[in-house]
Amino acid sequence: MTKNIEFFFDLSSPWTCLAFHNIQPIIAETNTHIIWRPFLVGGVFNAVNQSVYAGREDPSNPKMRFFLKSLRDWAQWSNVDMNFPSVHHPIKSVYAMRACCALEDDQEALFAFAKAAFDAYFRDQKNLDDPAILGQIAKDIGLDSNTLMAKSQNDTVKAKLRSNTEEAIKRGSFGSPTIFVDNGDMYFGNDQLPLVKRAIKQD
Repeated sequence: MTKNIEFFFDLSSPWTCLAFHNIQPIIAETNTHIIWRPFLVGGVFNAVNQSVYAGREDPSNPKMRFFLKSLRDWAQWSNVDMNFPSVHHPIKSVYAMRACCALEDDQEALFAFAKAAFDAYFRDQKNLDDPAILGQIAKDIGLDSNTLMAKSQNDTVKAKLRSNTEEAIKRGSFGSPTIFVDNGDMYFGNDQLPLVKRAIKQD
């Protein structure tokens, strides 16, 4: 039986960038339907996981040093170019995620935009908090950048982003990426993708 995956994501998260790439072969191998769900991870942190901010205050602490090493190791293992952190990290991703929400009804376009945006931020160190950068990303993949950026600022899209974020929180999310298999089992992070694959394959 074909299963469905919901992938709640925020473009500002390095682990989400890795999971975005690493889930692709799983989807292809298992013939699983995936739904990309943009949300605002800052809203999640504010609501249920404020300890994240404390961890960022001292980048020299052992946990943070290991985080950066682990991230580099995973990026190399995943064959994903990642120049992190950049001078723009952490960014306020609200503009970027509104643009994603404006594309949510067109999943193919959303996937293409998210892929290009991840590359722009984590490979090329572009500032995703700059609407001009977001517009150029859209233009480069063949989207109407003016239409997209205008749509991303309308009240309907803003409400959609809030709704997606609130939904994820209600369903147990505490960060990005949050992955649901068949609207039930929740998994968090790049390192749990083997468990996602197992859940997909279970009858």
